[in-house]
Amino acid sequence: MDTRVMNALAEPNRLRIVELLRKRPLTVGEIAELLEMRQPQASKHLRVLSESGLVKAQVDANRRIYSLQPAPFQELDQWLKTFRVIWEERFDRLDDYLQKLQDPRTGEESQDGPY
Repeated sequence: MDTRVMNALAEPNRLRIVELLRKRPLTVGEIAELLEMRQPQASKHLRVLSESGLVKAQVDANRRIYSLQPAPFQELDQWLKTFRVIWEERFDRLDDYLQKLQDPRTGEESQDGPY
């Protein structure tokens, strides 16, 4: 997992920019307006996102239109899958344990309880 991606997404304004770009590509001016920040601030955040590979800019006359790049998000998803597997295994073990606490004859919780 590329730590630049994690560092870029850790900053709240950059995460908000990514959320905006999930909907559609936007110019730096549109991003600044939607997030109520100055354009230089938005440009600074977009530069970090671009350097981490999360966004790309397409030049259209004198405008830059930013959009998300899928590869870093796919890599992040693959990395998170390893944690999903661990949690699913733990939930399965918890489910097994809870089943054992139930009365095996009725499938309901024992009247005597575990104590």
